[in-house]
Amino acid sequence: MRQLTALDAQFLAMESGRTYGHVGGLAIYDPSTAPGGKVDRKDLCRMVGERLHMLPPFKWKLTEVPFGLDHPYWIDDPDFDINYHIRESAIPPPGDDRQLADVVGRIFARPLDRTRPLWTLYLIHGLPDGKVAMLTKVHHSAVDGMSGAEIMGVLLDITPEGPELPPVPKTTGPDRRPSQLEMLGRGIAGIPMQPLRALRSLPATVPNLTKFPGIALLPGAPAVTRAAARLTGNRDGGILETRTARAPRLSFNGKVSPHRSFAFGSVDLARVKAIKNELGIKVNDVVVALCATGLRSWLIDRGELPDEPLTALIPVSVRTDEEAGTYGNRVSGMIVPIPTDIADPRERLMHAHETMVLAKQDHEGLPASLMTDASNFIPPALHSRGARVAAEVMGRMRPPLNVVISNVPGPPVSLYCAGAELQANFPVSVITDGVGLNITLMSYKDHVDFGIIGDGDACPDLWPLLEKMQSALDELDSVVCGKKKTKGGTPKKRPSPQPA
Repeated sequence: MRQLTALDAQFLAMESGRTYGHVGGLAIYDPSTAPGGKVDRKDLCRMVGERLHMLPPFKWKLTEVPFGLDHPYWIDDPDFDINYHIRESAIPPPGDDRQLADVVGRIFARPLDRTRPLWTLYLIHGLPDGKVAMLTKVHHSAVDGMSGAEIMGVLLDITPEGPELPPVPKTTGPDRRPSQLEMLGRGIAGIPMQPLRALRSLPATVPNLTKFPGIALLPGAPAVTRAAARLTGNRDGGILETRTARAPRLSFNGKVSPHRSFAFGSVDLARVKAIKNELGIKVNDVVVALCATGLRSWLIDRGELPDEPLTALIPVSVRTDEEAGTYGNRVSGMIVPIPTDIADPRERLMHAHETMVLAKQDHEGLPASLMTDASNFIPPALHSRGARVAAEVMGRMRPPLNVVISNVPGPPVSLYCAGAELQANFPVSVITDGVGLNITLMSYKDHVDFGIIGDGDACPDLWPLLEKMQSALDELDSVVCGKKKTKGGTPKKRPSPQPA
């Protein structure tokens, strides 16, 4: 048995009838490289089944502690059924991107079944040119971005034939399902440890309270943190002001609905790197500028561009090499203002670069365990109640954040699943009350794949935002490198048809 950390448990506690804790990805494959030129559900069941011993989270099942006395545990599911987790679907002709995105939005708006291991994989047929899509859903309580990438590393191969797999280790069989009485005993035994966990977290948490988003919601907190900054001579280019100020409230910064909208597309990685090289900045700086530029133009069209900059959460992995293969969550995040308030594109790009440099310097001084340490202050019995109260606050009050922007570096070489070549991999992430828009990007080979998910009621059509971000690359490329515009800023060989 393996107990969830306080941070892992928070991703369970956040769930409601409107908020879901799973993440995943929409991958597009060309089956022509697979045996027989096709991939079906049986192929996936066989491939995943052969690798289950390399995928521990795929067999983990939740075991709750009665009355919520302590955090839940993972056990290997004694009744594991791979046929339940791998499913098949299809979209009608013509099978374009918008139809596929609608299917993704509907599937992602369904919670995972907590009586089974918390993942599903959908094989989706009906795409043009015989291509297929695979949509994965894995609960965030089991994986973060880096451990999710480790899972993909097990499922994906560098050749169509795949590697020779390591032998299945000898085991004593699946875990025995513990009784409620046994779990109650564990919960009672763990109660004395809870205040000790909180005490151990004090040295890391208290000095860094000003680093948390939403600190401005506490009475007197902005004045105290600004005074502390003056005393210490802290100059962070607006990072502190972002944490202690409330972000502008936009239409997608209230309570989220149960519905999800999704859009996806790609831009040319070489063009992103050309801008980076021309200015001597980072790829992530260009990515943030692309997002800021697209959001600015999109909000202007919607008539809700605020005078002040939007505030973004940019997740950061703190997983070390020694923690590879441990799964669970080892994450932190930077809270940064993104320059949606700057009209000049070059100035906007350089401001994004300067802000990211300062944010990284500020973040490097944080303990790697800060998010987990802070979670230890919430007693397990109050996790769900605390999450509901926090959701109410975030949904009703002016939010500490507007949007999540995450950039995940991916492999530069071709990958294969069950012999089918991966064409593109569009991330699908989480939205919550108060932050109803998430933009996640992943590089693969010569392109960067965008996955944008939002509240289906507040943002029913996210394709204009995607198109604004693709056009943003044209604008920045023209200003920085002097290149003429190309349609949508997309790669010459698109991994999938572009939206109409």
